[in-house]
Amino acid sequence: MSDDAKDAGLVAMISSILGGNKRAEAASLPPLDDFGPAAPARGPEPVVAQIPEAAAPKLQDASDAVVASAKPVGPASLPLTPDGKRLLPAAAIADLVLGELRKIEDFPASGASVTVYGYRHWNAMITFAPFSTTFRNATRFRQAMPDLVFKLRRFVELEI
Repeated sequence: MSDDAKDAGLVAMISSILGGNKRAEAASLPPLDDFGPAAPARGPEPVVAQIPEAAAPKLQDASDAVVASAKPVGPASLPLTPDGKRLLPAAAIADLVLGELRKIEDFPASGASVTVYGYRHWNAMITFAPFSTTFRNATRFRQAMPDLVFKLRRFVELEI
């Protein structure tokens, strides 16, 4: 696979994360308000957070991936940092990351786990259960993680 094809796929993934891809609306995630201390999970399917369309920052151009707005507009109920980032617990951020990774072709339906760690510059780590994916695909997903985390760090801060 050429570098241009990889870059185009990565730009498409980031564009869908930040709301620039209208096709991603069909596979939208549940609202962020669902993440509370008493929110039980429904069955074996993990609850995945959604960045509402009104709050999702838009890209000016998918080819250069420049963010149009530095501050997302969020619901009044979500705590915000002084610089306008949303404060979310590690589990909610992990669900956001995992939800975006599930949009990548050949991502396993089960057996993948995301761990969020750190403080000011939080990071995420992905692990796979044995036989859940191939080595080549796991490597591809791990290579997509830094760009995904970099983009999400602009809008989400880890709640301690």
